[in-house]
Amino acid sequence: MASHDIHAHRILILDFGSQYTQLIARRVREIGVYCEIRAWDMSEAEIREFAPKGIILAGGPESVPQAGSPRAPQVVYELGVPVLGICYGMQTMAEQLGGKVQGSDKHEFGYARVDLVSQGEFLKGIEDAVSDAGTFALDVWMSHGDKVISLPEGFHILASTPSCPIAAMGDESRHFYGVQFHPEVTHTKQGLRIMSRFILELCGCEALWTPSNIVDAAIATVRAQV
Repeated sequence: MASHDIHAHRILILDFGSQYTQLIARRVREIGVYCEIRAWDMSEAEIREFAPKGIILAGGPESVPQAGSPRAPQVVYELGVPVLGICYGMQTMAEQLGGKVQGSDKHEFGYARVDLVSQGEFLKGIEDAVSDAGTFALDVWMSHGDKVISLPEGFHILASTPSCPIAAMGDESRHFYGVQFHPEVTHTKQGLRIMSRFILELCGCEALWTPSNIVDAAIATVRAQV
């Protein structure tokens, strides 16, 4: 029988309306970690009660520079757990922490190659190609119009493209990361490795949410009820 609480290590996914949010949850569960999708306006009390080991801010169709567009609850940045912002999630993280987002003249949709500028803990050892100049790169899937043009204090650039100089960013001291691309889709070749790095290594989650453990937990629950 499972000797661990399979829900003890959990990831919270805050949804801003992205068509890919369910894919994020699927990847987290494939990695073997329990997660739940909640609306972006989840209350502070509910977030604290959920007690996540890490938080993922999903994408969304709205524009961060537009007045009244959704923002993550401030408690997300105060819990002391790692946070990963994906697409819109990266943009609202940047804006809320003192950076700046604006609309881009060139929208990116589809395949892109991002150059790794400073891999840090988040992307170290994860790449698809090495250029003649020795630059590491990732093959990813983009879907965005707005972009981060100014980093919040404490962040540095992790990856860039010619039209999106801040394609990924990170604050290593707080383990806050943002990616403009979508690691949850299969078109991002190293997406599962990137998600695993964040969830298992940076959040410190154990892969307890496995089919055998789920079955054992269900049996134990039924036996307790009987």
